[in-house]
Amino acid sequence: MENRIESSFEDGILAIDIGSGTQDILVWKEGVNPENCPKMIFPSPTTIIAGVIRRATEQRSHVFLKGRTMGGGPCAAAVRAHIKAGLRVFALEQAALTFHDDLGKVARMGIEVVSSRPSVEPMVELEMGDLRIDAIKHVLETYYIPMPRHLLVAVQDHGYSPNTSNRIVRFQMWRKAVEAEAGLHHLLFSSPPANMTRMLAIKQAAPWAWVMDTGPAAILGALLDPWLEKRKHEGITIVNVGNEHVLAALVKNNRTFGIYEHHTSLMTIEKLRDHLERFRRGTLTNQEVFNDMGHGCFVHPQAGRASDFSHLALTGPNRVAFDRLGGHMASPFGDMMLTGCFGLVEAFTRLKRDRKNGRHQEAD
Repeated sequence: MENRIESSFEDGILAIDIGSGTQDILVWKEGVNPENCPKMIFPSPTTIIAGVIRRATEQRSHVFLKGRTMGGGPCAAAVRAHIKAGLRVFALEQAALTFHDDLGKVARMGIEVVSSRPSVEPMVELEMGDLRIDAIKHVLETYYIPMPRHLLVAVQDHGYSPNTSNRIVRFQMWRKAVEAEAGLHHLLFSSPPANMTRMLAIKQAAPWAWVMDTGPAAILGALLDPWLEKRKHEGITIVNVGNEHVLAALVKNNRTFGIYEHHTSLMTIEKLRDHLERFRRGTLTNQEVFNDMGHGCFVHPQAGRASDFSHLALTGPNRVAFDRLGGHMASPFGDMMLTGCFGLVEAFTRLKRDRKNGRHQEAD
């Protein structure tokens, strides 16, 4: 099936930003105005799976999960409710890793990790996975849109970490990117790190795909907003308020000087205002954020000499809830929901430029 899809590729980019609430899809072709590019907003895969599990709960059916590791969130909540209702959930190992990297903890949740489909009825069988490339191709074909040659996919990946907090593992990725001073576009991978299990699952579903975390995709996309483009040489604080995470970056020109990440559910306007102010000044510590159940904070030592990053921009599906912060509502090409997709395209474009200039060896 994958070879059949790959053989039908035509010039262009299919960018897919997979969040916890929606999956945002953009068909990009050079020379076409962004406003005229095909765009789709669908429920996220985890939201779709959660809905099916809830229906199984109502129908008093057990659930068998197969397929690949994917994002949790809504589907994990639905699984817990299903078990609490006195019903059984079975899962193959790869699907079970959706819920925790430690399969012992998965079992303690009440999920029964099995090697094959059990003979229990009634049973609903579900295919886990973040990417349904056949389904997307079918939609495109329905409207006579050729499948683009390049596939770029963003997922939020905490990294494989069975024994330590995955908040630590995830934030290490951010810190290394800031310390390297190479630009967030280098977090778009044709071969992702071995511990990035959601990205690797995307590669299993579509080996030709390039993968990236949703965070840097959002930051890069927001920078395409005209208001930000005019001010980025002065220094900007960009805040992506997602359904699950709040991510902030200190950016000047194309360099990221600082990264902050926390959980949206634990955030208030007052707390975020305080954190952002101290983040800009370089006085908010990583340990304070981590102890508050956030992911972390890192500011490059050169940040203070570069800018005070006083310009503030907000993006993300929950940005309006924090509009009292007074920031500019970033909307690249007039479409905030496609911010991550535009960021994926921007990252890929920059990597190709780097390769042309002899600074990168992967993009093609």
